[in-house]
Amino acid sequence: MGESSGPTGYVQEARESHEHAPRYRSWVGPPEIYDRVAAMQFNILTSIGLREHHFLLDIGCGSLRAGRLLIPYLLPGRYYGIEPEQSVLREGIENELGRDAIRIKRPTFSYDDRFRLSVFGRDFDVIVAHSIFTHAAVGQIRTCLAEAKSVLRDDGTMAATFIARPHDYEGSGWTRGVAGYRPKSMIAMIGEAGLDVAPLDWPHPNERQRWLLIRHDGAAEVAGRLTPPRAV
Repeated sequence: MGESSGPTGYVQEARESHEHAPRYRSWVGPPEIYDRVAAMQFNILTSIGLREHHFLLDIGCGSLRAGRLLIPYLLPGRYYGIEPEQSVLREGIENELGRDAIRIKRPTFSYDDRFRLSVFGRDFDVIVAHSIFTHAAVGQIRTCLAEAKSVLRDDGTMAATFIARPHDYEGSGWTRGVAGYRPKSMIAMIGEAGLDVAPLDWPHPNERQRWLLIRHDGAAEVAGRLTPPRAV
């Protein structure tokens, strides 16, 4: 079904949602697609092989937009999240997940802001970096990729998004604005980290964002086996 631009259609509903959205939802992106982005991440991660017994690392887990679906799905102690904005994470726990889920599922969180994925002292089956490289500088992306290589299991998979632009972001640090990169620049950085990458044909509610599938090897083979949904 198409999106209506009339006063009772999606555009009006999205505007009202945005106006009344709590800060913790707005912090991680347009609040009117908060639910759709959560569902998209859950679907893409389970499609690339995530199962309840796997160990998952959610880089920039924010207000648990995806975590509110992933934490209940995974077995206790299998979800790990990094989020420097402690207040946003706390609000997500209180308003989207609840303390009982934290007690039962025992997720582990770090507030590290230097992309040190090794802070947990373990390897991961699946890593997700949604809308992280879209705000990060080259040096930060390279650090993240080097760390990802060190904690991604031999048969593990990482899914990440970036925004394709004709010129690379030249800032030296994190930006709340958009940090876009040429596709060849992203592919080069991933290759320099010793990882294999393939574009992932998966629709995104924000059409500017593109998915990449990253592995130690065989990325194209795994990406080629996936059947993306027709719409989100």
